[in-house]
Amino acid sequence: MKVLGIDVGGSGIKGAVVNIKTGKLVTDRIRYETPQPATPKAIANTIAKISGEFTWNGSIGVGFPAVIKKNKALTATNISNSWVGTDAVKVISRATGRPTIVLNDADAAALAELKYGRRNLNSGMVIFITVGTGLGTALLIDGHLVPNTELGHLYLKKMGYSECYCSNEARKRNHLTWKTWAGRFNTYLEYLDYLFHPDQFVIGGGISKTPEQFVPYLKLKTPVRMASLKNEAGIIGAAWAAYERVKNKGRGKIR
Repeated sequence: MKVLGIDVGGSGIKGAVVNIKTGKLVTDRIRYETPQPATPKAIANTIAKISGEFTWNGSIGVGFPAVIKKNKALTATNISNSWVGTDAVKVISRATGRPTIVLNDADAAALAELKYGRRNLNSGMVIFITVGTGLGTALLIDGHLVPNTELGHLYLKKMGYSECYCSNEARKRNHLTWKTWAGRFNTYLEYLDYLFHPDQFVIGGGISKTPEQFVPYLKLKTPVRMASLKNEAGIIGAAWAAYERVKNKGRGKIR
């Protein structure tokens, strides 16, 4: 079984066809810059363009930077606020002409790591964090997803919102050294550790490809590990979620 997975981010929209049995990409990734402004029509058309390049006729799974409930986007992170209240499934399905499911992008990445990754995420509490243009988070408890946590928007006293303080975009925007940025990220992890006392943190997103740049500067008792699927997790998890929805004919829950 193969499904087209799409990962929508604040800077790029990526897609590839995924073998659901193995969790491997069976095509090269196609990537386009996220359109500006990132309106529903603009993003849906970009997804349709990717689908068209694959001449795709099956289901599509989309990881999306928003809280998604009953197919609607309730928030909009690093995309146009015109998404808020929009039925994301309807908009994207109409543009692509294909059955589509949409879920939070960090949730998609965490589900991929849970299903196909090398890390054991089936026991205890795991906080999964994607570090890129923003900070996406997912919470797993004994292998079950608590959806739409959005802990990247926590407010840090004297430092502002977490995403603005220690995303990878913040590192680049403020021209921070890796050591300085790691100090900021460590502050954020310590706050999450204080609030939730997780058994481990798992870091995904583009930054997980270069752990040697920042991990040596982290000072945390709770284990901090890199996601084994790295930046492909969002695509893989979105595809898997779409497969599960089709398999259960919309009645079952995505674990």
